Amino acid sequence: MNNNELPNILLVDDRKENLLAMEMHFEDMPANIIKATSGNEALVRILEHNFAVVLMDVQMPGMDGFEAAKLMRSNNKTAHVPIIFVTAISKEKKNIFKGYEAGAVDYIFKPLDPEILKAKVNIFLDLYNQQKQIEVTNLRLNQANIEIEKANHKILAQQEKVVEEERLKVLLNLSGATAHELNQPLMVLLGNIDLIDMCKDEPEKVYKLLDNIKEAGLRISRVVKKIQTIRHYEIQPHDQTTNIINLDQSIQILCIEDSHKDFLNIKNSLKSHKDICLSLAKSLEEGWSILEDKGSRIDLIFLDFILQDGDGFTFLTKFSQKDLQIPVVVITGQGDDDVAAKLIQAGALDYLPKAKISEQSLFRMIANAMEKATLKKDLARMQEELIQTSTKDSLTGLYNRRYLLESLNNEMQRAKRYKESLSFLMIDIDHFKNINDTHGHPAGDIVLAGVANILFANIRQSDIAGRFGGEEFAIILTHTDINEAVLIAEKMRKAVQQASFSDKKAEMNVTISIGVSICLESDNAKDVIKNADKALYKAKGNGRNQVVQN
Repeated sequence: MNNNELPNILLVDDRKENLLAMEMHFEDMPANIIKATSGNEALVRILEHNFAVVLMDVQMPGMDGFEAAKLMRSNNKTAHVPIIFVTAISKEKKNIFKGYEAGAVDYIFKPLDPEILKAKVNIFLDLYNQQKQIEVTNLRLNQANIEIEKANHKILAQQEKVVEEERLKVLLNLSGATAHELNQPLMVLLGNIDLIDMCKDEPEKVYKLLDNIKEAGLRISRVVKKIQTIRHYEIQPHDQTTNIINLDQSIQILCIEDSHKDFLNIKNSLKSHKDICLSLAKSLEEGWSILEDKGSRIDLIFLDFILQDGDGFTFLTKFSQKDLQIPVVVITGQGDDDVAAKLIQAGALDYLPKAKISEQSLFRMIANAMEKATLKKDLARMQEELIQTSTKDSLTGLYNRRYLLESLNNEMQRAKRYKESLSFLMIDIDHFKNINDTHGHPAGDIVLAGVANILFANIRQSDIAGRFGGEEFAIILTHTDINEAVLIAEKMRKAVQQASFSDKKAEMNVTISIGVSICLESDNAKDVIKNADKALYKAKGNGRNQVVQN
């Protein structure tokens, strides 16, 4: 890593010998040291560079450390830079409080303990590096989203082109058929008009010719009506991953109707629409039997309101309980607007009195019901995607940190209430930074996703696995005591050690360290996480690739 990539540390002291002394403590640390001999110079430096941490003397001529810290906090660019006051005086509580009020995160008194100083600075260097890594990851994600969006636009454009080509074929075929259908009555119409001019003085012939013209006009009207009711084809699911345009698709409608006469009326009204297929159930019981047998192939239900074995409300209540995703339209000779409104509230998508049945009204109702059903499915799908996005980590597919912490609180309350065991694992990929530095961040993502899959494969359905942050994972083990948790953790450790991850350029092997803690009656969620984190720290300190319980 070159100096431009290293984090910066700002040392501020009006005495150069103090600056040199502090600088010596950080010689072996992966950071650039920048110095300032006054508060004013510190403000200039902090605007010129990004800093992981600032170590500032309190007593300085001109502008002291308190004033400089307040000014740093007042600037948006420097407001979040951590400041540690380093001083040999001002040890009184009021001065310490004044330092924290000015924006300091810590207070260190001279003479300095090098190990304590370096340990505290290391924390902020790690935080800074993690923040930079997050920024790089976000940048890469944004770039990936842009590329995905471009690819999606390209796919959509190609799909639209194919769809338009297919529509054009349909329209060309339709136009040929329509021209053929229109040609004969049109020729009859024009021929009879010519004959009227020739037979003006023969009224009987004129009346007969007018009847021919009227018949030809009706035939033309029927062809035009057919054109006006051409169905707009929808995208239908082809399999679990793709959608296609099916130009030969049909609508399967189940009529639950105990009057054969009314069913024939509906069927005759739709007979010109060859893509609409009707099936009949003469009772609610028969309707349920058909739905259970081929419910997935039914696109729409026509429901009579009053039947021998129940009414529309009975059917819609049971239909809602079964959560069937089929639109229902009530067609009945009973009821009024009030009944219609109640049926809509109960789950029906539309309502049509039998007295108003016609080709136009039925076709319009079918189109509206199918469109509403499609919108409802799209809304449910988007809501599900929103829930997934808000609770899942996009890279690994495991739960995110927020959901994990909420679940830990809930599971701890349940475990305490029912006196059950609950364990918690904190897991870290050993030397993960080397993967990113050696093979690049895409390779690191492959390792993260691969390790996540292994962890998930080794837990039960009742357990909860999540990405805690960066290369850290956490798992909530329900109904599990500390000994069982250690065995599960050891199984995971071995599985990761034996696995190999490939990015097509290189084979990568990693190990994990695991800290295990148990939920005690007096613990809260923070205690459990803290204990697991301590155990993880011990595992890493003892050489990594091991399980330690706390």
